[in-house]
Amino acid sequence: MSDNNLRLVKTLEFIGFSEKEVLVYLALLELGKGTVTQISRRAGINRPTGYHVLASLEAKELVQTSGKEPKQEYVAESPDQIEKLLVKKIESDQAYIKEARKIIPELRSMHNVADRPKVLFYEGREGLERVYEDTLTSHEPIRAYATYDDMQNALPGYFPEYFYRRAKKGISIRAIFPHTEAGLELSTYNKEQMRETAIVPADKYYFSPEINIYDDKVMIASWKEKLGIIIESHEISDAMKKVFELSWAEAKRLDSELKKT
Repeated sequence: MSDNNLRLVKTLEFIGFSEKEVLVYLALLELGKGTVTQISRRAGINRPTGYHVLASLEAKELVQTSGKEPKQEYVAESPDQIEKLLVKKIESDQAYIKEARKIIPELRSMHNVADRPKVLFYEGREGLERVYEDTLTSHEPIRAYATYDDMQNALPGYFPEYFYRRAKKGISIRAIFPHTEAGLELSTYNKEQMRETAIVPADKYYFSPEINIYDDKVMIASWKEKLGIIIESHEISDAMKKVFELSWAEAKRLDSELKKT
């Protein structure tokens, strides 16, 4: 094999062709056209292997056939097709990368690393609903910072049915709400929805995103980002519960002052 042919073989193998695909393709380029027997002889491979390799090259649109057996002949497509083949592969790989990027955050959150908090990410409306559904697994009263106005807008039709399902499961909630019409109206259903609220001034305490704290979990529902997050960690949830209790005492004081005005 000449130095030039050796260079061609190495380059074609480097860009993804198998050794036999290279031998058959180069043989066919030199022949222009030929039968399986002629091409296989020129490439130095047996006839059955020649059929298999030619079928592979045809699938890559580098070879086309004419006629039928036993006079079927193969013709090499223009070498320009190699560039088109690589461009198509790159575009396909980019599509795979795009899809992989969508799920990598969730896969990363599932990666079990010892002594590390577990963090799960969920996107879109389905993701927001999913994190709310997880709160229905709580074994204790939920502590929450929330703005009902945003909740309604982000998940129309999901509330208040969710509230009644939570109450039916016997899961109560203490929630700190900003002083809005929607929040005040919701608080009128506190008893039947097993909720205790503390209403605070909206100009200072408009909560976005919503935060729920329960068991060893902290749930975050970002309405603007359309993103739901669940952090599972005893240490983090315990700290958040203590912060909430401090907030709750002040929120109840602010609630009392608002009722006086």
